[in-house]
Amino acid sequence: MAKLVLFNKPFKVLSQFTSEGSDKSTLADHLSIPGIYAAGRLDYDSEGLLLLTDNGQLQHRIADPKHKSPKTYWVQVEGLPSESDLDLLRSGITLKDGPTKPAKVSIIAEPNIWQRNPPIRQRANIPTTWLEIIITEGRNRQVRRMTAAIDHPTLRLVRAQIGDWLLANTKKLKWQTPLLTKPAKIMAPNTRETTRAVNPLQSTHIQKAQNSIKCAQLNLGKP
Repeated sequence: MAKLVLFNKPFKVLSQFTSEGSDKSTLADHLSIPGIYAAGRLDYDSEGLLLLTDNGQLQHRIADPKHKSPKTYWVQVEGLPSESDLDLLRSGITLKDGPTKPAKVSIIAEPNIWQRNPPIRQRANIPTTWLEIIITEGRNRQVRRMTAAIDHPTLRLVRAQIGDWLLANTKKLKWQTPLLTKPAKIMAPNTRETTRAVNPLQSTHIQKAQNSIKCAQLNLGKP
């Protein structure tokens, strides 16, 4: 049975276990579970849900863009984007590496999540807006480039969901993982493995955590 770990990656942590000669923090500073690797990546300066597994087929299925697992991001941007700005993202916006696929974009209330350390650099007298952006692609720094293209740079980016897996309350996730060889965990940033749960998170499109874990239903024999 494949092992799957849901990890709440802190700000300024590499999505890998080695620093490759740099002094940057890595997953090894937070996880000591042997034999697992990240399924996909999350930028050094982004936070939130990162999936790790010891199963190569599951890792490929989660990370491969052709499987089109939707990824949900909560994005704090500078300024107040208009609906016409957001429509550019919804219809697909052209970046240097070509047009993006249409994204689902909505304005949301500030999520009930942890404080970032250090906090964002916010310019005086310039408001910020939280967006929920759902994409099925995985280009390098795609969400940041998308918001920059509409002149609303990203100040903070938190991944809230990958497919059916949510960044949510640890205990609820444990209730739904009896078929995993190790219970899936959500950890508060800047901690090692603990049973501490982050606060339940708020979003207009987040399902109940009881419906979030469907690992056993993945057919690894099909593309």
